[in-house]
Amino acid sequence: MRTPVWTVALAFLLLAGSLLGACSPTPADEALDSPLPPPTAAGSPLTVVDALGRTVEFPAPPQRIVVAGKSSLTIVDTLYLFPEARERLVGLVVGRQDPGAFLSAVDPAFAAKAALEVEAGPEQIAPLDPDVVVLRSFMAESLGQPLDQLGIPVVYVDLETPEQYFRDLGTLGTLLGNGARADEIHAYYQARLDRIEAALADLEDGGLPRVLLLQHSAQGGEVALSVPSASWIQTAEVEMAGGLPAWVEAAPGGGWTVVNLEQIAAWDPDALLIVSYDADPAAVVEDLAADPRWQALRAVEAGRIYGFPGDIFSWDQPDPRWILGVTWLAGQLHPQRLADLDMRAEVVQFFEAMYGMDTASIEARILANLKGDVE
Repeated sequence: MRTPVWTVALAFLLLAGSLLGACSPTPADEALDSPLPPPTAAGSPLTVVDALGRTVEFPAPPQRIVVAGKSSLTIVDTLYLFPEARERLVGLVVGRQDPGAFLSAVDPAFAAKAALEVEAGPEQIAPLDPDVVVLRSFMAESLGQPLDQLGIPVVYVDLETPEQYFRDLGTLGTLLGNGARADEIHAYYQARLDRIEAALADLEDGGLPRVLLLQHSAQGGEVALSVPSASWIQTAEVEMAGGLPAWVEAAPGGGWTVVNLEQIAAWDPDALLIVSYDADPAAVVEDLAADPRWQALRAVEAGRIYGFPGDIFSWDQPDPRWILGVTWLAGQLHPQRLADLDMRAEVVQFFEAMYGMDTASIEARILANLKGDVE
């Protein structure tokens, strides 16, 4: 049985905490009394350069990977583009969007992986004995630094823009020892982006529609409308699909920015995209289009208000599905230039090539759960 560095460090921190006033054993204390998992398999040393430009060295390829922190769904779904993830991912965050709702169809053993809360700290992560923890880079200070202090290696990814996505694919390919698969995934995405670019090649900015993407939320009975950060992938999706984002000046920072109908009317875009994480976007669009206040908008009057599609997860997010979002949107904004686009066929090809799903599983778990204006 090995004794990882973090065991000593964590024990020291827990002892210090008890001297400051803790009177009873914590769950972390009890977990540390349990037998440790088998040691990492031997192999060649490995060096990874992460999204923060840090060089992280490993004595052997990591065999026990944990994904933690906020916005981790995109990391888990991206890891599963690599076949090695099925065996090596041992723990992950289960938040509002449960990765298992999709990945249980890809990995029959997915339910056996340890589930962490979104706010899980080092005390919950360390007992999983990770060889590496993968985090979004904005978690560096709040979670990454405490893990570093325990001697647990951390690799950061962004996975927010297409450029970052391709870079981080290479990082994960190196981490998993499968750079060839990273190149294969990149080529799949690039071929679809190239097709869209070629179809729109001779369009000038004056010929591009002004597009407004809104998240519609009705939690607690209160409707809220918000626009994404100008630096987020939703903005990039609109641009790559041949649209001009109308909202960027109102959302220069991170996060969603709440807007009202008066602001939306002032933008008066040529096309409206409605994202909903709580309901079928097509149903939301139907309700909005029936509202006389919304009927005054140019996009609604022209029938160019669309529910942004998804399956189990929405295609607007920095999830591997973003390539489906770009492809669909280009077809909506420029139907004459992409007249031969068959989105259902695109969906089947994506889940076959990226996740190795068979036709029956795709029909049952993906096509049966399509939401929004896919057709």
